[in-house]
Amino acid sequence: MAQIVECIPNFSEGRDPAVIEALAHTARRVPGVTLLDYSADVNHNRSVFTLIGDPLGIAEAAFQLCKTASETIDMTRQSGEHPRMGACDVIPFVPIKGITMDACVAISKSVARRIYDELGIPIFLYERSAIRPECENLANVRRGEFEGMPEKLQHPNWSPDFGTPHIHPTAGVTAVGARPPLVAFNINLNTDNLDIAKAIAKAIRGSSGGYQYCKAIGILLEDRNIAQVSMNLVNHEATPIYRVFEAVRFEAARWGVQIIGSELIGLAPAKALIDCAEYYLKLEHFDYNRQILENHLLE
Repeated sequence: MAQIVECIPNFSEGRDPAVIEALAHTARRVPGVTLLDYSADVNHNRSVFTLIGDPLGIAEAAFQLCKTASETIDMTRQSGEHPRMGACDVIPFVPIKGITMDACVAISKSVARRIYDELGIPIFLYERSAIRPECENLANVRRGEFEGMPEKLQHPNWSPDFGTPHIHPTAGVTAVGARPPLVAFNINLNTDNLDIAKAIAKAIRGSSGGYQYCKAIGILLEDRNIAQVSMNLVNHEATPIYRVFEAVRFEAARWGVQIIGSELIGLAPAKALIDCAEYYLKLEHFDYNRQILENHLLE
């Protein structure tokens, strides 16, 4: 059986088309890898790429993309709504077919070591690759962001897993790890009050007592002058999209605010969206494996 790994690197650049296309060109020229999707957001000032490939190809693509990012993105001049600590901010590997999570952990550690050895960028291992419990949660690793990393790395508990406790002067720090699939999902509100979005994010995220598998922040989309609740659902079956959507709608109503739209960032598992259809259509006796045509075609 062919081994297929997904890689979803995030870059701290969403405004310069030349940089984004340079990254896309890098991804496309690596043998054994397919660039499925990439998108950029000017408010977040961030781009997200989705690639699949065999283990050797995906490891090479991840390294080459990190290299291109380090050569084209200067973190000393970068700003945006999304938390970030490096030019290539995070590199997750996800097992898709014929490969285990442990094998993806091994890939992540190999790529992490190479990035430091050849590019001089310090690395934190996170999620399933973490070797310290405080590094499992990416939000903990990234706290302080690029500007706070020089001081943070001097603390004994936050020495990088690969590299010395000194940031790369322009590329910062990168997190590398293996994880299950997640859904990056944002909800837009008909208000420019950032405090409302932040309050809603606090109410629904797991770290402050909300849904265990929901990570959420509130941001302002300056080009549209609206507030947004930006989320990562790290287990879409335990915390499905429709559940957080309804929770956001319920919380927003407290301030007389409504949802005006939502968006997916990158790719999402089909089941995450079909679960929404099942919920909102109130489908009775629905069988995901039996009643979805594409499931039979794939078999």
